[in-house]
Amino acid sequence: MSWKSFPKIELHLHLEGAADPAFIRTLAAEKSLDISRIFDKNGNYKFDGFSEFLTVYENATQALQSPEDFKRLTQSVLENLAENNVIYAEAFISPDFCGDRDLGAWREYLAAMREAHVEGVTLKGIVTCIRHFGPEKAREAALCAVETAGDWVVGFGMAGAENFGRARDFSYSFDMAREAGLRLTSHAGEWCGASSVWETLKELRVERIGHGVHSINDPKLVEHLAETGVALEINPGSNVALGVYPSWIDHPMKRLRDVGVKVTVSTDDPPFFGTTMTREFEELESAYGWGIEDFKLLNETALEVAFCDLATKDVITKRLEAL
Repeated sequence: MSWKSFPKIELHLHLEGAADPAFIRTLAAEKSLDISRIFDKNGNYKFDGFSEFLTVYENATQALQSPEDFKRLTQSVLENLAENNVIYAEAFISPDFCGDRDLGAWREYLAAMREAHVEGVTLKGIVTCIRHFGPEKAREAALCAVETAGDWVVGFGMAGAENFGRARDFSYSFDMAREAGLRLTSHAGEWCGASSVWETLKELRVERIGHGVHSINDPKLVEHLAETGVALEINPGSNVALGVYPSWIDHPMKRLRDVGVKVTVSTDDPPFFGTTMTREFEELESAYGWGIEDFKLLNETALEVAFCDLATKDVITKRLEAL
């Protein structure tokens, strides 16, 4: 069946990574910017493996040059979320791509993004530093997060290449964000194994892990995650597309859930990986035989670990209870 009309909650969505290639091509043409090398003959993003994906991703962001561009991007992303009946989402947004981490510029970009609106979709922001840009730039990104924390900017996190540096190199930035009351997440365990999850939990003291799928290889870590309630923001379509796992049936999401780990499902960078939240649900049904009760549980878990305030959770709960 199609799960398109089923209400969904998404917690791991990169705003820039959700930019449709046609949208990026339009912006690039408006600016006479030639980034044609990042597209294939069908107009889709073209990359082979994670390293090249990061390069294409960062090249695509070159077309996003102003607050107005980000307003248009956010509007486009909200419309895509609405099309797949995503009623609540948290988007990762990097000040690195919004005024090069200048606080004044960041405020302008943020204000523009917040002007975008689609009825029925609640969007919150998680400011992210980019790991492979280094600890100093991460501190500047954290300052942007701290200075704009509130009802819309609800969290701080880290994305990028996991194999750059050590988690402790970024502890100052996470401490800043924590002291400002922001909730914390970080990518780990996608490429660098279970040890990267352990290190991230110890050094950055996050309450959610982005991806975290290689936790399955360490029974003690799986037990720890289940006992502490640290949630994994899992993106199966992304993992399969990038070759982290060869297929949906080989993906450990079900095994993690079945032993008590809190798991959620998201799309990561949907147009890069040819996915949507509807497709994620359909593939989970096909691979694991999941149905309505399983997807209700996914929503309940996602809302439980979401970074929004209780008033927002109450609103979303009422919409889910209408199922």
